Amino acid sequence: MGTWDTGPFDNDTAADFAIALDNANPEEREVLIRGVLARTINATGYLTEAEEAVAAAALIAAQCPGGEPIDTAYGPDKAMPAFPADLRTLAAEALTHILDDGSGLAANWVDPADASRWLTTLSRFRTVLAPPPASADVPLFDIGS
Repeated sequence: MGTWDTGPFDNDTAADFAIALDNANPEEREVLIRGVLARTINATGYLTEAEEAVAAAALIAAQCPGGEPIDTAYGPDKAMPAFPADLRTLAAEALTHILDDGSGLAANWVDPADASRWLTTLSRFRTVLAPPPASADVPLFDIGS
């Protein structure tokens, strides 16, 4: 993997994924993102599309409350569609699978500080993607007297 920093698009594979998203018709972008997330969730053994899944999760997280915009020259140049809520869950599941893969991408970092920054970024995305907790202020039902 050609990597130059710890951001979600700071490697050759994710940058190529951004190009693929830019080259796709607008209605196909969600399909590409959904596909890479689903394949990562269902993968066994080596997670061949983990870099793309991280990039996809970053794009979805950017649309969530608390998400950060994608501010890199290596991300997609074209606007992404508004993603449906179920992609948040898929993206969080894919990140969980990547983070739980002890022999995977985290082991590829030469500098432990880079690995730590990368893992922190993934954890931050997963937190943003998690569905908001149900409010305790809303009663489930009201028992009248």
